[in-house]
Amino acid sequence: MKAVILAAGEGLRCRPLTLTRSKVMLPVANKPLLEYIIHAVAENGLEEFILVVGYKKERIMDYFGDGLAFGVKISYIFQNAQLGTAHAVKSVRKYVDDDFLVLNGDNLINSHTIADLLSGKMGDVTLLAVEREQTSGYGVILSEAGKVTKIMEKPKEFVSHLINAGVYIFSTGIFDEVDRTPLSESGEYAITDTIQQMIQKGRNVNMVESKNMWIDAIHSWDFLKANALILEGCEAEIKGTVENGAIIKGNVTIGENSIVRAGCYIVGPAIIGKNCDIGPNTIILPSTAIGDNTSIDSSVEINNSILMNDIRLDSNSAVSNSIIGANNNIRPHFSTETGRDIMIEMKGILHHADVLGTVIGDDNSISNRVLIKAGKMVSNNCTIEAGVTVQRHIPTGSIVI
Repeated sequence: MKAVILAAGEGLRCRPLTLTRSKVMLPVANKPLLEYIIHAVAENGLEEFILVVGYKKERIMDYFGDGLAFGVKISYIFQNAQLGTAHAVKSVRKYVDDDFLVLNGDNLINSHTIADLLSGKMGDVTLLAVEREQTSGYGVILSEAGKVTKIMEKPKEFVSHLINAGVYIFSTGIFDEVDRTPLSESGEYAITDTIQQMIQKGRNVNMVESKNMWIDAIHSWDFLKANALILEGCEAEIKGTVENGAIIKGNVTIGENSIVRAGCYIVGPAIIGKNCDIGPNTIILPSTAIGDNTSIDSSVEINNSILMNDIRLDSNSAVSNSIIGANNNIRPHFSTETGRDIMIEMKGILHHADVLGTVIGDDNSISNRVLIKAGKMVSNNCTIEAGVTVQRHIPTGSIVI
């Protein structure tokens, strides 16, 4: 059986991080989200992958190549116009000749989740269902004895606690049904419409409910939850240097050629990448991931955050519940404010975050004594001068004085 991973989308709700990379390449514990999906599938014995790519496809292809380094075989199909999930599935028609697995590239899963689906394979379609208390914004499933009777896409009223997880096993008969799938109100060809069409025709559509890992990374701040969950399962591994006087507690990974200076206090789970320098008296608290080639100066505190590669964070700074993109230069006394149960406006639409400090894009220069208020974001290539309190979203290329 081949595995098809849909990875062509941009991830607009993860901006500014997705201005320079697709959502599937955002890091979770210092590895792209997509890498975890490939490993989860491969651990179930599937070795042939087709990645449907489009937006920023070069970054995906450069990283994964032909898959040899990951113990699998990867080929690529370009979906330059993202016309929906059914359109993406249709694009692999010439490349599969038997039942095949389809996954969304932005859902964090593990091998047990895939095993659940494979063990329950039956009929023309087998789909993965997960139970959630809050189902708003998801497609929900109605079923009888494991047979799907209806898929309702984002109902306005409560219908069911079972949601469609976007992981499927299809027979090749799906392609003829995709050809007959009408354009949805949102202007896309949705695979859920295809499946509902099959249900109405009496085709055998079944579901498997899984209690194992499934996290839908919709917003950038969802990656903090995914990061925390993955770090919980990591084992301690220290390849770098820890100076006398530094204290390491719990499961902490420190990469090659990295150094943790005297007086540091690190509590796992946490990960520090390669070629990093963690300055004296710095505190790193649980669920923190620090990428490669990153320099943290003295007396910095970082908690439940993701710092990507090539960052300089100067002394006496405090970062909490935040994501900082690649190649940022941040001067002393920088701090992020954390908000809880906050609403964040993106393109005129309000989005909810349980807990968030800030999200900062790539290639910014932030001077000393800058405070970013909770939920406010900084895009790419911005310059923020000394003493500024950031109280609104900062667009790309801005100079803030």
